This record gives sequence, C-alpha cells and structure tokens, in this order.
Amino acid sequence: MTIEASYRYEQISAKAYEHPADRAATSALHAVPLLDKVIKRLIDLGHEKRLRQIILGNAVKLGPEQLEEVWRRYIQAATILDLPSVPDLYVYNRADVNAMTLGANKPIVVMNSSLVSGYTIDEVQTVLAHEAGHVLSEHYYYTTALVLLGQFLNGALPKSLLLGLPARGLYYALLEWARAAELSSDRAAALVRADPLDPCRVMMRLAGGALPGMSFEAFLKQATEYHGEDDLFSRNARFWAELRMDHPFAVRRVKELVEWVQSGDYDRIRSGSYARRGQEPPPSAEFDAAVAAYRAKFSSFMERTAGDLQRLGRQLGDWLKARTPGSADRDEEPGED
Repeated sequence: MTIEASYRYEQISAKAYEHPADRAATSALHAVPLLDKVIKRLIDLGHEKRLRQIILGNAVKLGPEQLEEVWRRYIQAATILDLPSVPDLYVYNRADVNAMTLGANKPIVVMNSSLVSGYTIDEVQTVLAHEAGHVLSEHYYYTTALVLLGQFLNGALPKSLLLGLPARGLYYALLEWARAAELSSDRAAALVRADPLDPCRVMMRLAGGALPGMSFEAFLKQATEYHGEDDLFSRNARFWAELRMDHPFAVRRVKELVEWVQSGDYDRIRSGSYARRGQEPPPSAEFDAAVAAYRAKFSSFMERTAGDLQRLGRQLGDWLKARTPGSADRDEEPGED
C-alpha cells in the first residue's frame, strides 16, 4: 500500500509547537521528589502489561487489511510529523468518542469505534494526528500512570498496592498535566492537517454533538470571545469543574489554538522554520515568561490537591520504602485513596 504525504516536517521537535502550559506542567512534575521513581515502580508491578492485554484482547488491530483507509490516514499523519516509530493502532468498541495513546515503554494508540462510525475520515485523521502529537511529545509515560492510578481509585486494581501513597493527589496532579498536554497536541493536529480550523471543527462536535444546523462560525466566535473569569467565586467554581477532567474546556482549546496561529508560529513552522530534534534552541524570554505563569498556576493546583512538594516527596519516599522487598512494615502504613 502506498502512503502519500505531500509534505513532511523532517526531524521536527515537539518543542517546536509545545504549549507553555505543557512545558510548565511537565517541569513541575519533574520537580516532585521521587515522582518518576514511584511511577516506574507502579509500572514495574506489571499492571501496565495487564492493561495492554485487556486492550489487545478486546480490540481490533488496524493495518493494510483492516480499515485500510483509516490506517492509511494514520500512517500519513505519522509520516508528516516524521515520527521515529509508529505505534500500533487499535479500535475499541465504545460509545463515547475518544482516542488515547498509552504504554510507558511501547506506546499504542487506541480509538473508540464511535469515532470511526460517526465522523468523517478527515475528522478521524485530525484526531489521529492529535495522538501522533502525543507520541512525538512522549506524553504516553505520564498518561499511562494516570490511567493506572484511575483504575486503582475506581477499585479495578487491588488498593493494597496503594497503602501509604497519596494516590488521589497524584491523580489530580496528573489530570492537570494531561489538560496542559492536550494543548500541544492540538497544535500538532493543525500542522498535520495544514488547517488549524480542522481541530476546531472536531472540538465543536465533541462539545455539542453532531447536531444538524450547528454553525461553526458562531462557535468560533464564541471561542475567541471566551476568557477566564477573574472573580474569586468563578475561579473556585472553575477549579472544581475541571478537577476530574482530562481535557480542557473545548472553547478554551479553540481559543488557545487560534491565538497560537495569530502569533505567527503556525505559519513559521509551515514554512519550514522550526526546531529540529537535538537542535532545540533556548526558549525566548517571552516563552519563558509564559512558562513561569503556567508553572505558578500548576504549583497552586498541586498545593490544593496534593500538598506542598516536600511533604508529597516524603510520602512518596515512604511508599517506595514500604514497597521494597524485605521491608517489615510494608503493610502497616495508613492508606490514602
């Protein structure tokens, strides 16, 4: 099967289109003492393999002989972003419209069947291009940890494994990170589709459903006029509304994408001027300022949901010590869910 790609962003770095919120949230997670060791320990317990086997056993793997056109569009998107390797693609029988990239060591892309059956092939490719952005940014490592923690908290996995771990605080922190990561992948989808309005149209359908008579122009106007409320009550209400969401509000995503295009960065990358892998220049002062602003927001969120970093680090350290083979008190620590 011939895969046609009229253009390719050769060796493009994810840093070329990374949203400041994504970089800030990721750096904030890296600043949490022992967090990466805890996530690695969770993954080493074997539950990632269990999750993968559930998907492989209940989903259909796509390829040249299985949903050929969807597979072709997926490979085309991966080729345009010049992915070093292309994860396997699966379709899963689910009614909600969604797709996900997960797998800490070897990622896979899973999309729900409702996406394929209810959306046009161009819209499906837009979503797959978004997932290709997650792959290039290596978001799947923290996404896998988020899914595993969600399963723990929902009772799908033994809670004895969580004794002493501030699981709920970590889960909310990873959700906040996930919302930031989505903003980068929206940009990747715009680059693949060579039209930033394509992701915006998909987000309108995700927000309002595939209803006849919906006006994209009106939705675009709604999004460009959207702004966060400044009063304390609105900020507090928005905090609790977003707390359990793994994606930002659709209108915010569209607004962020439109503002990125208006900044000129989209056209600059389209013209071939972008950071290559291994050759990323230092960020500009303006970008650093934006990262600092988002970092402060993320740190505030962490404090409200997981406590200060030092206390969180001590809890993670205690959990790691308790899970070390031979530890006498490994099952005596108080649990938190």
